Amino acid sequence: MKILLVDDEPGILRVLGISLADRGYEVLTAESGERALEIFREMHPSVVLTDIKMPGIDGIQLLQKIKEESPETEVIMITGHGDMELAVQSLKYDASDFIAKPIHDDALEIALRRAMEKISYRRKLQEYTENLEKLVEEKTQRLLDAERLAAVGQTVAALAHAIKNIAAGLTGGTYVLEKGMELDNRTYLSQGWEMIKGNVIKIKGMAMDLLNYAKEREPEYQFMDPNLPAREVRDLMVSRAQQNGVSLKAELAPDLQKAWFDPEGIHRVLLNLVGNAIDACADISCSHGKREVILRSRRVEGWAVEYRVADNGCGMDEETKRKVFQLFFSTKGSKGTGLGLMIAKKIVDEHRGEIALVSEKGAGTEFTVRLPERKA
Repeated sequence: MKILLVDDEPGILRVLGISLADRGYEVLTAESGERALEIFREMHPSVVLTDIKMPGIDGIQLLQKIKEESPETEVIMITGHGDMELAVQSLKYDASDFIAKPIHDDALEIALRRAMEKISYRRKLQEYTENLEKLVEEKTQRLLDAERLAAVGQTVAALAHAIKNIAAGLTGGTYVLEKGMELDNRTYLSQGWEMIKGNVIKIKGMAMDLLNYAKEREPEYQFMDPNLPAREVRDLMVSRAQQNGVSLKAELAPDLQKAWFDPEGIHRVLLNLVGNAIDACADISCSHGKREVILRSRRVEGWAVEYRVADNGCGMDEETKRKVFQLFFSTKGSKGTGLGLMIAKKIVDEHRGEIALVSEKGAGTEFTVRLPERKA
């Protein structure tokens, strides 16, 4: 182990250096605080043994500079009979110990042993800390792996359930179709074919939804009228609404300014929300009066645009509201894949926007989507 010995008296350096070398230490010597700093920065000794009173940089100043640069280095102070106050002061600056002149072998041995013990304890503590950090890292990774496996298991189970529902629909359609062929009944043939076609469309939709959900992408921003995707969705969904006995209205703010957003992504969000709203109103089990869906847009302070999709359909209870954005959760039973709202939220999140809902069981639902202002 390296020890740096510092004293402005060459005789002490020579005698004390020999004593330390006999103890098996590699001894470095310096006759001034300035030279001691140069050697310390170059050789990085574990222990510094320095006189307190020296011209230029004295022992206290040397102690402070060493501790600033290397707090783990142990510094032992050498004091004269009249330097006791300085010795006590050195302890305040984190000196390891002090010994008085003339230096006795026993006192030197005890001071060095204390310094070595502190170095040893510090190294052990560092090893324990590193081992603990490694253990925590390993345990954390195991937990993450376990959570990942659990999430995969839940996803596979939910996906299997959705596929099973579609397979049941295909089986039913095939049965009706075969009966139509067997009985030469065109009604059965038509019904069976429609059932099969509908489930094939559902499989395609699920596959596309899964791909869209898994795909990491940045929105393809365009500077355009925020009402454009809303109008497109209204025009696209109005016939479906009519077929289900639902009135679809669009109340779009005429004073909206152009904004940066991904029109394809926002079109998909609004299409999903409007489609869900129509389905909610079409459920005759909770029909009360005129069934209506309203798509609105407006400008809100701090946001480029706010869309609202409101319906007076079945509404949701508290548990359903907590789950609507979860993967594979659907209120439509076998008719839904449980991916639509998750994808909608993903698209809004990619825009750094917000999506929220207000709903009450039996009183309808309103979704709100806000897109932030963005510069080119």
